Amino acid sequence: MTAPIRILGIDPGSVVTGYGIVDTDGRRSTHVDSGCIRVRGEDLPARLGHILTAVTELVGRHQPQVMAIEQVFVSRNAASALKLGQARGAAICAAVQGGLSVAEYAPRSIKQAVVGTGAADKTQMQHMVTMILGLAAKPAADAADALAVALCHAHTQATLSRLPAGYVRRSR
Repeated sequence: MTAPIRILGIDPGSVVTGYGIVDTDGRRSTHVDSGCIRVRGEDLPARLGHILTAVTELVGRHQPQVMAIEQVFVSRNAASALKLGQARGAAICAAVQGGLSVAEYAPRSIKQAVVGTGAADKTQMQHMVTMILGLAAKPAADAADALAVALCHAHTQATLSRLPAGYVRRSR
């Protein structure tokens, strides 16, 4: 990966959706923007519409080439997992409408790429994102998680670009 790219990282949530935008050349990543979308709406469809609109605005404002998003993890509460999946769907739709490719990463893979262990907690994620990007202050937890998703994609693509052609079989 030699030409710089802009990555939009998304940490989806039906109440708070974190976003983080980085520029990377495959060796160094720099912070562009990050924050939290505080989802508004009386019911789930309204909240999903808010996520769609907010992510669409981010894509229009920052012009990323790719969106990286955290995959759904199924915990004890199936209803929460379904809402999270729907929030992901709204963000993915915004990216696709904006012409972006979408990469998905498991939570453990993101933690491994950024902290070095798949069992890292939110405080460790905030610390490492702050250090890697040279931020003056720690971002909010959801924004840090979104920046971590973007950094995971940057690190993964940098590694894949160093492998011989045909070494990695891509599934689509």
